[in-house]
Amino acid sequence: MDAPLSPGLYIVATPIGNLGDITLRAITTLRGVAAVACEDTRVTGKLLNHLGIKQRMIRYDDHASTETRDYLLALAAEQPLALVSDAGTPLISDPGYKLVRAAREAGIAVTSLPGPSAAIVGLTLSGLPSDRFLFAGFLPAKDKARGDALAALAAVPATLVFYETAPRLADCLAAISQHLPGREVAVARELTKRFEECRSGQPAELIAHYSAHPPKGEIVLMVGPPGEVDQAAVDVDALLQAELAHAKASQAAAAVAKATGLDRKVLYARALELK
Repeated sequence: MDAPLSPGLYIVATPIGNLGDITLRAITTLRGVAAVACEDTRVTGKLLNHLGIKQRMIRYDDHASTETRDYLLALAAEQPLALVSDAGTPLISDPGYKLVRAAREAGIAVTSLPGPSAAIVGLTLSGLPSDRFLFAGFLPAKDKARGDALAALAAVPATLVFYETAPRLADCLAAISQHLPGREVAVARELTKRFEECRSGQPAELIAHYSAHPPKGEIVLMVGPPGEVDQAAVDVDALLQAELAHAKASQAAAAVAKATGLDRKVLYARALELK
């Protein structure tokens, strides 16, 4: 028989797709808490039902009131309380930061159980450098804000990891092509599920693929770090065409020259031919 859990807040990672990825420790904790704070009781209810666990659920998301947070803190001070998100590790582009911070400030014990995270799964599949990476959540939806965000990250010497939705993928790839030209990009989707996919290449190549094969599901979008460009491996026409979709020939040549180190005049002449 499992030992009773001490009072406190237990951060429990849940599967991102394959329900077999739930850990034994997560199951034991979900059975032993007084309640489960969750984004959506319907989603968490399905998981608990799959595990054969009957548990009280309390809705807690980004729109939860201060009163709800205070109630959860009071509960965690006296009894064990689990915090889960719909999928993956709570707080990673999911609710929970304010609750955890408040719990620590109140002297309530906080325990985090390791488990699934889409960002880590995507990174390990991508083949991009993983010794240093920056997780940046979701990019802004509006073009200018998205461009500003990418420009601010351009000099970061690490693989960039974003979450994205299928309807916005093409726009994000185009923005990456413009603001981070020449970098390898990887798109990981449907992670741990039947149709799991991780596809890499230049943004223009990926835009062409997903225009012909509209993606579904949640996406982890990754961009390789800045560095020396292998000029022999650069698809100059693809880079120029991606830039020409939203810029003049001179601007496209300048952007590709900056990214690859190739001669700007030669690139300008080729851009005129392509345009």
